Amino acid sequence: MYDVLIVGGGPAGSSAAIFTAKAGKKTVVIDNNKGVTKRAWVKNHYGVVDVEGPDLVETGRKQASVYGADYVSATVTNITKDDSGFTVETDEETYQAQHVILATGFATDLAEKIGLKTKEGTEPRVKTILDLDEQGKTNVEGIWGAGTIAGVSVHTIITAGNGANVAINLLSEIDGERYVDHDVLKK
Repeated sequence: MYDVLIVGGGPAGSSAAIFTAKAGKKTVVIDNNKGVTKRAWVKNHYGVVDVEGPDLVETGRKQASVYGADYVSATVTNITKDDSGFTVETDEETYQAQHVILATGFATDLAEKIGLKTKEGTEPRVKTILDLDEQGKTNVEGIWGAGTIAGVSVHTIITAGNGANVAINLLSEIDGERYVDHDVLKK
């Protein structure tokens, strides 16, 4: 069983995975390789002069993998809650997880299928988003939302930051105290 299963491997999902995996939580990211960042040319991302979207996504994936996050190429078809957490079905196989983060970008079909509350989007071209609390929690205990589906701006730097924020909130809830992760330069 995974501690955290993340649906979507773009900036929000991989950013969340970096934090959860680095915190020692067994993490898997299931990605269908349909994210819009794969088609982007990014020139407004802090710390990066400019980068092709696929390279940015691959860098995030590598960063999360360094800390032990697993990546699976598949499409999630259903999520059901049970006594031990969640059963997540894909077009390939089934996974078990205690917590789920949806970072599916513009795609809300899975969220709507599993009964998550949604509302009208506020960003241009984003029709529907998850109805979340300020921590990123959905109406189903244990399922969180991050990135564009959470209603934040579509810009990669913002979705990545939101993925990290939601992961920190989830980790804080698991640990029962505010999770902090600061690296320090070694001299």
